[in-house]
Amino acid sequence: MSLSGALSNAISGLNAATRSAQVVSSNLANVMTDGYGRRGLELESRNGSGGGVNILSTVRFRDPSAVAEMRSANSERSAQSSLSDFFSKLETLVGTPDSANSLTSKLAALESSFVSAASRPDVSGRLDQVVRDAQSVTRALNTASQGTQDARMAADRNIALGVKELNSMLVQVQELNVQIGRGSAGRHDVSALVDARENLIGEISEWVPVKEMRRPNEGIALYTSGGALLLDGGAAELSFTNAHTIVPHMTLQGGHLSGIAINGTEVSVEPQGGALRGGKLGALFEVRDSAAVSAQSELDALARDLGERFQAAGLDATRAAGDPGVFTDGGAFVDPANEVGLAGRLSVNAALDPSQGGASWRLRDGVGASVTGPVGDASLLQAFSSALNERRDPLSGSFAGQAQSASALAGNISGKFGADRLDAEQNLTFAAMRATAAESAVMADGVDSDQEIQNLMMIEQAYAANARVLQTVDEMIDTLMGVV
Repeated sequence: MSLSGALSNAISGLNAATRSAQVVSSNLANVMTDGYGRRGLELESRNGSGGGVNILSTVRFRDPSAVAEMRSANSERSAQSSLSDFFSKLETLVGTPDSANSLTSKLAALESSFVSAASRPDVSGRLDQVVRDAQSVTRALNTASQGTQDARMAADRNIALGVKELNSMLVQVQELNVQIGRGSAGRHDVSALVDARENLIGEISEWVPVKEMRRPNEGIALYTSGGALLLDGGAAELSFTNAHTIVPHMTLQGGHLSGIAINGTEVSVEPQGGALRGGKLGALFEVRDSAAVSAQSELDALARDLGERFQAAGLDATRAAGDPGVFTDGGAFVDPANEVGLAGRLSVNAALDPSQGGASWRLRDGVGASVTGPVGDASLLQAFSSALNERRDPLSGSFAGQAQSASALAGNISGKFGADRLDAEQNLTFAAMRATAAESAVMADGVDSDQEIQNLMMIEQAYAANARVLQTVDEMIDTLMGVV
């Protein structure tokens, strides 16, 4: 080998060692950075007698299957978190059976006050207590109904927020695609840009699970798990109209609420087969259009059952057909045809409420009575108490056809909400464990600080060896020049 060949060989080795040291330093500096892909240099041997190495490119090491699993797991965790939050709130709205403020406890207090009033129908304080306990029941149902609609409103607002964020992130991915493509075509290091793009796709996948398709020059296209195109060259635009208010009768199926359109075309948001299924966005639609609607129907079924118990024919002779009973639909007769949202409208008949110009003695003498009757007559109070405890078949809700008392129906509905909450928490726990395992797998494929330090030691040795070659060549040249 000639001196010039040895010199060229050593210089190329020094350059490779210097670049390698920079790569290792970057790896070590980002060992705890989320989304950072471990780097390495791609080298090739030079042809010819001089030897040496050429630096081809900086290689980013990342296992695509591990990243895809992590994105899928994080998407599921985000979805289950949204569902778990809703069901926890729902259970809190009706209360657990052991809570003094629960719906079942309030119904039990109403039962007790009816019994107490029937034992002393002449004591106005006991009659007043029945009215107060009945109002407590209606307030509990009103609050639970309003809380359910508030949850739908919150889901609708978060959907609008998610659509806005998705549109912004898709545009950013599109811009990064362009920059990465240019850099890759120019044989520049685009690893940092790829890191940024991968982090953005991870955030997108929490809202909507995505599949990544490779394109030339390290470009990518994004599709949802349901097959909707989000990005391929240009970014898709999602559109959604936020509702200013939501009431029980408003549904997506009825055309009252907005779905999602991609580039102007409506897509399905069904939780099972929809184009945007999975992820936080799908879970929010499930809360708004399914879970909360189902919860409202259970509350409405209980409100209807209470209303019908006290307006049954023959129970109170002072009531005309079509007149409201103890419980009313905002002051009107409880009509089964107007059941949707009834839990939010249920109220105690104003004729019984002293604060509204009524009188509690009508519980004893008849809701439609104009004058007081015998103060010792407890027959109607006993009939009301029996009506509340009578085993009857609810005509709506998931417990329709199962004969039970009003308290039992309330307990079953509360129990259902509690079971839904428990199922949601279990699903969230499983999703969180899966996400943690997936993140650990990606980290295991990332930067190993021990290995990088070993690499750095080898780089130092290579640098020293090439530097020694340069020194030797310099000494040989000096010697030759001295001879001359």
